[in-house]
Amino acid sequence: MTTTLTLRIVPQAPTHPLPELAAFLRPFRVQFARSEGPRALERYLTGLLTELPDKNCQTIADHIPGTSEPSLQGLLTARAWDHDDLNRQRVEQMLELPSEGDGVLIFDDTGFAKQGKSSVGVARQYSGTLGKVGNCQVTVNCHYAERTIAWPVASRLYLPKAWARDPARREKAQVPKEVVFQTKPEIALDLLDQAKAWGLRWACVVTDADYGDNPNFLDGLEDRRQRYVNAVRCDFAVSLRRHGGEVRRADTLIGALAARSWRTVAWREGSDGWLRGRFIAVRAWRIRASGHRRAGWLIGEQMADGKRKYYWSNLGADATLERLVEYAHRRHWVERFHQDAKGLLGWDQYQGRRWQGFHRHAVSVMLAYSFLVWQEWQGRPDRARPGRPRRAFSPSAGSAAGVAAGGASPDRRLAAARGGEGVTAA
Repeated sequence: MTTTLTLRIVPQAPTHPLPELAAFLRPFRVQFARSEGPRALERYLTGLLTELPDKNCQTIADHIPGTSEPSLQGLLTARAWDHDDLNRQRVEQMLELPSEGDGVLIFDDTGFAKQGKSSVGVARQYSGTLGKVGNCQVTVNCHYAERTIAWPVASRLYLPKAWARDPARREKAQVPKEVVFQTKPEIALDLLDQAKAWGLRWACVVTDADYGDNPNFLDGLEDRRQRYVNAVRCDFAVSLRRHGGEVRRADTLIGALAARSWRTVAWREGSDGWLRGRFIAVRAWRIRASGHRRAGWLIGEQMADGKRKYYWSNLGADATLERLVEYAHRRHWVERFHQDAKGLLGWDQYQGRRWQGFHRHAVSVMLAYSFLVWQEWQGRPDRARPGRPRRAFSPSAGSAAGVAAGGASPDRRLAAARGGEGVTAA
């Protein structure tokens, strides 16, 4: 059993910069023309990393020596610096960490409950965070995750149509002219293109059903030659034949498969032992909007409560069931990030109303989180021992460890399709 390093944020605000944080932030000084900028950024991040109940500019200024509320507000709204370029630089710095070479790119959105209607992008809309329609802002987030370490790539605010088409509200919130209405899947594809331009490489894309069940999103991934393992809804339509044949719902097709075809798969180790479930996969064809068919795997998961989940993947016919399952379940990394970034780093506590301030705060939170990842990595005593699995990262005390599942056993390899018919796991 491998042990787990958990990170602790700073219990009390130091007067001088933390040496480790100062060293981590040193390369980012080039983003600022004046020395006040790096100092304000360091003080702001120190506030985010400190155990304060509220993490807005006023509270941070009240508790963090050597700064003031105008200085922190200026960092987020008035000071000249390119937060997008700083985020690019952060990603490049994170890419210096040794890689296992099997990272995935995860897309998901999260909501921020808000009062009133002046904060940029706020509207009555559905939020998975709230679990209902409510007054909130929603961001689309891109996350990089290997089996035992993960970090955020980028975040962009979803701008509802009512906002995108209201010049007065746009002007007041200083929404850039180039920002137009985009659906969340369209934003996700833009973030994917940005991640690729920044030098990221990944094995596949992972999403929940809000993205995986969107045909335009799947078409966009396939047009970009991306492999993916995405959750889909029970009515996701596929066919068992490459040409012609009945188009069937995912739940109907999976429900008709023989019980003996289901397999038990373990995908990672948690605090209470290995996480296991019952899975099945069948080779099938998804029908694109153009009418063309694309081969892939329809995957079923039997949940402990008796319900089933479904996934669709365009990985090749030689993919293993273990590989598909392990990729699908890496989505927990972005859920953990959403929880920690809000609960530990005050991501949901930005009080400004402007587009730039909202995104500068988000970049600061991602920078603080990346510092925790970087620091935790430096403290892994077994990081240079060949053959030993990495320990999972989480900045939350008491969070579950995650260890990579082993390679697929020979009897768990998925069989290739024969004669144009879909087949189940062998």
